[in-house]
Amino acid sequence: MIKGISILRPAGNAAAYERLSGLFRALGFAPGKGWQEESSRGASFLAPLGNLEFVDGRFPSTADLLIEVTSLDSIHQVAEAWLRAQEGAAVVNRLSPISETHWKSRIFTVEPEPGFRFSFWAWSDPVKGKPVALEGDLSAAGMKFGLIVSRWNAVVTDRLLEGALDALMRSGADRSDIQVVRVPGAWEIPAAARASANIGRVDAVVTLGCLLRGETAHYEAIYNEVARGIGQSQQETGIPHSFGVLTCETLEQALNRAGVKAGNKGFEAAAAAIEMVSLRRKLQQGGPA
Repeated sequence: MIKGISILRPAGNAAAYERLSGLFRALGFAPGKGWQEESSRGASFLAPLGNLEFVDGRFPSTADLLIEVTSLDSIHQVAEAWLRAQEGAAVVNRLSPISETHWKSRIFTVEPEPGFRFSFWAWSDPVKGKPVALEGDLSAAGMKFGLIVSRWNAVVTDRLLEGALDALMRSGADRSDIQVVRVPGAWEIPAAARASANIGRVDAVVTLGCLLRGETAHYEAIYNEVARGIGQSQQETGIPHSFGVLTCETLEQALNRAGVKAGNKGFEAAAAAIEMVSLRRKLQQGGPA
């Protein structure tokens, strides 16, 4: 059974070994196990995908070792900075500019040590060679939502509710398709969320609440059960639940997350619910809608 491909190159001396391994560490390669023996040592680096390719026809003008990346410009900048730290002005002789290829990609070659040339490349088309992701759309037209809102810390949760309603109606939801359910506090949110999902009149449930840390362990106990209950309701009912329950140290932090400074988490929770409903429908239909 084939497990992997390894390319071994003798570094020649300790200085070349350190330089080569140093560049690959700087570029962000995941380190492998490597080895250390009396007569030799090895520095290994891993990549998510390895290919052994044979070419018939026009051969690309590259080094023998090609490394595919997702952000070629960033890799080029890292390689240039590393070379400048090592070589100074001589970097121009070690690093080629990024150029276009005849195979619809961009490429550059770096030579950190004489005789060791590596070509880094990326497809010009950003989705080339990548699986097309199935994602939800942010259109709430025709969707029905249940918003479960706690009255405890209403100065915060009312702002979360405003943000959630704003997100839903901006995205095309009809106000008559949005049911707002108020509960005493965060502890009661999971039960109401499950009831709303079980009735079958909503496509998603948005949970909104606020817990502030006190001087006892009460905060942790409530939060853990609320999070567990919402997650369990989602798993067992199959209806998407978005999590908009704030857990903050102070009232100021909570207000900041409810629209004062750090965005509105109610808006974000509602947007996540819209996307998950859309994604669920696409998965049920077997592909993009």
